[in-house]
Amino acid sequence: MTSILEVNQLSVSFYSRDKEVEAVRNVSFSVREGETLGIVGESGSGKSVTARTIMRLLPSPPSKVKGGEVLFKGQNLADKSDLEMEEIRGRDIGMIFQDPMSSLNPTMRIGRQIEEGLIKHRRLKKEQARLEAVEMLKLVGIPNPEARYLQYPHEFSGGMRQRVMIAIALACRPALLIADEPTTSLDVTIQSQILHQMKEIQRKLGTSIILITHDLGVVAGMCDRVVVMKDGEVVETGTTEEIFSAPKHPYTVRLLHALPRLDEKKKPKLVSAVSRSAEDRPLLEVRSLRQHFNLGKGQIIKAVNDISFDIRAGETLGVVGESGSGKSTTGRTILRLNEATGGEVLYKGIPLNRLSRNEMKTMRRYMQMIFQDPYASLNPRMRIADIIGEALDLHRMTSGKLERQKKIEELLEMVGLSASHAMRYPHEFSGGQRQRIGIARTLAVEPEFIVCDEPLSALDVSIQAQIVKLLEELQQRLGLTYLFIAHDLSMVKHISDRVAVMYKGRIVELAESEELYANPLHAYTKSLLAAIPVPDPAVQSRKTFVPPIDPAVQDPYGLERSRFVEVQPGHWLAVAES
Repeated sequence: MTSILEVNQLSVSFYSRDKEVEAVRNVSFSVREGETLGIVGESGSGKSVTARTIMRLLPSPPSKVKGGEVLFKGQNLADKSDLEMEEIRGRDIGMIFQDPMSSLNPTMRIGRQIEEGLIKHRRLKKEQARLEAVEMLKLVGIPNPEARYLQYPHEFSGGMRQRVMIAIALACRPALLIADEPTTSLDVTIQSQILHQMKEIQRKLGTSIILITHDLGVVAGMCDRVVVMKDGEVVETGTTEEIFSAPKHPYTVRLLHALPRLDEKKKPKLVSAVSRSAEDRPLLEVRSLRQHFNLGKGQIIKAVNDISFDIRAGETLGVVGESGSGKSTTGRTILRLNEATGGEVLYKGIPLNRLSRNEMKTMRRYMQMIFQDPYASLNPRMRIADIIGEALDLHRMTSGKLERQKKIEELLEMVGLSASHAMRYPHEFSGGQRQRIGIARTLAVEPEFIVCDEPLSALDVSIQAQIVKLLEELQQRLGLTYLFIAHDLSMVKHISDRVAVMYKGRIVELAESEELYANPLHAYTKSLLAAIPVPDPAVQSRKTFVPPIDPAVQDPYGLERSRFVEVQPGHWLAVAES
């Protein structure tokens, strides 16, 4: 099979005043006509730098291609002028960027942004370009494309914006499509739809694809061959079957083992700290909780809509669902970071909604939160010692500087860092280290209950595995209770005792972790599980695509007329009433 792209011994460095960073070193691979090549690796492995070098999108300076060549259809792209590269980009090579919101022009209508390439590269007249743009929106599965053509990016969801990016990239029918982490920030059901659209378009147009990702489940279902990168170098390459069935490099093995599989049995906890006695009152009781947001003009968003559940001491309750399902709002409302519209939350039998501001401040010593974004949740102007020490000072947990310093050092060591990190600033740490600092700050006040709000979403898979292991060890050592919010159902299965599935503000199913995954009863739960990619090419090849629910259907599961009932011991389900 003919190679459409050949990358030979490519090396790229970035320069500062007194430092050279070798981002890519002697990287070589090829892409054949009509195939999908996966490039995998963690943050900093050089995946995106390689892609942007192919497209000649890296700024020079500070970057410099030190050696090697990129041959597209036998021609060296390094020899092309800037004007020639402008013609090649979009016409011959398309690119889907990671963040669709920052890649789309917020001041231009969607249709106009698709038309730009059609007019420039395919020399279409304005009316022809408009018809083609509408057709592209239809091709990537956007409903009502004629109306959507006139809208702006902010009027689209994340998944829809990513579809627009695919439409722009494919509008000129390029021979090669580079997709740089195209589904990283999307829910699993949206991810499944996007990947299905890419495969369908590839089948129709014969486009070659370079898929850059850290998700090995996606690679298993999409790619013909795989390149594994680490620290700027290619450490292993082979067919997808070879990489998954017989990985040779230790790094590849570590990546595969770090990713929990949905079809694997959950590992038992070392010691179960969960109180199972029927006489014991739950640590946390949520009763008919509601959180509605009034947008004005009669518009009300029912973010949390009449949900009830209990959490026992030492238990981990996982909460899963897509963006907008109400997971994070539930966590924030429990801690009274949002004031509830209705219902009540009882902690050790104490109704939190009846506490005064000062009483709730005292209660928050026992109820803490680990936030989603380790970058945004730490003050960049404060040293780590002060970030952790602030909580100690607020609740008067220590007396004197020496005791405070000793406590901070103990907390850092507890989360796998050292005392030497205390005087550094957040920007000096990796994402995984920042999340550990966030956990240390949470633990400073010796809480009993912690809301973990998507604590893994911004991290690589191997770092995710480390953080999960740390949270489990801390739970065993300190007797902690977790509400673990996430959209990664594979990870939730392995850390949670029970799992609640949320959809549009309601809990549609709740059961013990193993039971929920082995015997899902609600149609929404089944659709979520079916959309999760499994890092096994054989399993992925047997999966069938589940079409998305028509967004025009207001209540597809009949939740407005449903009751939440216990259909089996410990297995609760939202049952629609006729």
